[in-house]
Amino acid sequence: MEDFKINLDRDLVFFDVETTGLNVIRDRIIQIALVKLRKNGQPDEELSMLINPGIPISEESMAIHGITPKDLANKPTFAQVAQKIWDFIGNADLGGYNSNRFDVPMLMEEFSRVGLEFDISKRRLIDAQRIFYKMEPRTLKAAYRLY
Repeated sequence: MEDFKINLDRDLVFFDVETTGLNVIRDRIIQIALVKLRKNGQPDEELSMLINPGIPISEESMAIHGITPKDLANKPTFAQVAQKIWDFIGNADLGGYNSNRFDVPMLMEEFSRVGLEFDISKRRLIDAQRIFYKMEPRTLKAAYRLY
């Protein structure tokens, strides 16, 4: 099978986070996984890490992602890895699933806590969930048509 190529004019980083809960202001990132697609055809890069949040993880979140406080006990804090994540992303566009509503704001908040202003005004944001909902609308009209 032929390799899939995307014509990019800027690097594109797809990422996902797992967190202590769903509150962007109060909760913290405990795991981040990033894949960078390079504009110049260089090999893709990956970065994945567990992060000690310094606060409790909600039972609901643990039930979803299975990451426990014991898993994070000896891991670095976000402040300790922020620059590495910042440098990995660089000026890339961002992509994910439900990322515009959750992952991007959560990452921005974490960066803000350590004094880094993560500006998204000049980045393109690709949210696969938004694309999916446009292609497969979740409306009464669409349900009527489908069923």
